[in-house]
Amino acid sequence: MIDSPLTAQRREVRNLPGDRGQQKTSTYIVPCFLLVELVIMAGTVLLAYYFEYTDTFPVHIQGFFCFDKAYSKPYPGPEENSKAPPVLVYSLITAIPTVTILIGEVTSFFVKTESAQEKTIVTADCCYFNPLLRRIVRFLGVFSFGLFTTTIFANAGQVVTGNQTPHFLSTCKPNYTALGCQSPLQYISELRACTGNPYLVASARKSFPSKDAALSFYSAIYTVMYVTLVFRTKGTRLTKPTLCLLFVSLAVLVGVLRVTEHRNHWNDVLAGFVTGGAIAAFLVSCVINNFQPTKTALPTPSPPRRPELSVGLPLLSLPRVESPLEKLSGLQAPGLPYSEIT
Repeated sequence: MIDSPLTAQRREVRNLPGDRGQQKTSTYIVPCFLLVELVIMAGTVLLAYYFEYTDTFPVHIQGFFCFDKAYSKPYPGPEENSKAPPVLVYSLITAIPTVTILIGEVTSFFVKTESAQEKTIVTADCCYFNPLLRRIVRFLGVFSFGLFTTTIFANAGQVVTGNQTPHFLSTCKPNYTALGCQSPLQYISELRACTGNPYLVASARKSFPSKDAALSFYSAIYTVMYVTLVFRTKGTRLTKPTLCLLFVSLAVLVGVLRVTEHRNHWNDVLAGFVTGGAIAAFLVSCVINNFQPTKTALPTPSPPRRPELSVGLPLLSLPRVESPLEKLSGLQAPGLPYSEIT
């Protein structure tokens, strides 16, 4: 029977005597990955889908004050007419970290010396993962999970709070005469106060926190932490700060555009920044250990064997007894006969 190249490669790896202490062999890695991590990932994606595209979780309906200037900004149009449309924003927040991690890992794999590279090899009965592939899958998998988690947190906050956007009254189109608005201090809490498009009204009730700001800042912080902790360049001290400032500036620009186009308030954007940044910092520091190589337990050396004693009686330390002849020879002066001393 002819072995496949994958089987032969796994056999060679397992037979390397120098890497046995740094090799992790497990038959349950792939089943655990399929049954646990993929199930959690699928559940996260489904939850984000239900928040975003269905009415499973209804938006909390808040009231408003008559003629409130904070919600009377002009309607800026659909999201596609924005200077930062969702297609562009979502493409950048997924492409920039992916390309950065791929370039960084491949470059590090070919540039680093053999002693400095990670040597943790994960093998199982059906699969073989070299260190390069394992790190790429690990970092991009955690990034994807955090991306959907940020979406869930942002959508959940919008659904629970129901805060209105700056253009809420322009889309709500309330009939102030029928509502009996006499002064700006009058609070309207009727469910049927709005006469505008129900879809636009429901979208105008989702302002806190800003989802675009949260996703942009999550992607920026994740990429910045990767560049800071993984890149080890010498002689170019401004490379990493320039890249980090560029990524953060793009995320901040998205938030500024959301405010200037009257799609979100400042506090909505700041809350989105805090949400995305906190999730990215947690995943990097607590889940993937700051992008550091996985430390494997080396085999403990066996304790040195004590020399075996010869079979017999144990050695005893007895006091030294000085003989009379030694005392006499010590008193005898050199060159004198014994008769003269006596």
